[in-house]
Amino acid sequence: MSLHEEVSALLRTVAAQVVVPRFRALAGHEVTVKSAGEIVTIADREAEFRLHDGLATLGLGARIVGEEATERDPALLDDVGEGLVWLIDPLDGTANFAAGRAPFGMMIALVEDGSPVAGWMFDPLSGRLCHAARGLGATCDGAVVRARPTGAERLRAALGTHFLNPGLRERVHAHADRHLAVVPVPRCAAESYPRLVFGSDDVALFQRILPWDHAAGALFLTEAGGRITHWDGTRYRVGGRGIGVLAAASPGLWEQAADVLLSPAAGLIELDCLVS
Repeated sequence: MSLHEEVSALLRTVAAQVVVPRFRALAGHEVTVKSAGEIVTIADREAEFRLHDGLATLGLGARIVGEEATERDPALLDDVGEGLVWLIDPLDGTANFAAGRAPFGMMIALVEDGSPVAGWMFDPLSGRLCHAARGLGATCDGAVVRARPTGAERLRAALGTHFLNPGLRERVHAHADRHLAVVPVPRCAAESYPRLVFGSDDVALFQRILPWDHAAGALFLTEAGGRITHWDGTRYRVGGRGIGVLAAASPGLWEQAADVLLSPAAGLIELDCLVS
């Protein structure tokens, strides 16, 4: 089998054996708080263990960095932008999953020197599999896909600002509401990026950019014809110094969104400068 087929089969197997059986069937002790505002379930941990072992058998010699392993050992993120690295998000949208609602997903990305070279986003409930390989395009369930705009009069923008301080969050949304049609975020990056490609949303903005949350989706979006950058306009890179990301279904839509969301009036550039 090809690498794509092997990783796809691994995702489907782990979803069927670990994730789906626990949906709406979690016991109280199987959901715990791992950090402020973040929870983890037994499905997250068991799925990551199985995915880790499966990727290790592929023989690429890549380091394997998983979300839950990194929670226990943050040093795993050291030099994540160097060399060949597998990134695992065993259950993206854990809060949704634990609450018994969709969307949630599973994501794997292969990254070389900070640049995503292959990515998989799997929806365990529908069986939808989004895949991209650098320079080879994007597919969904084997069919080639190209990103398309919503066609709405005002750009539909999903703003992942829930980690901003309340004052800045209010400022960003007040400014965005004057120019864009702000829509709810799915709280699941494995759903956010497909929405940009399939014409549900035009724009997505994220403040927090943990590597496993965005590498697969960023590649899927760009290979489908969209654009994603850090807030300062530099290209998205795993392990880089840029903060935040702005993603859109096309370069033109990115420019329109940047004029609003990355303008001084929105306040995010001030944050970018302070953090940088």
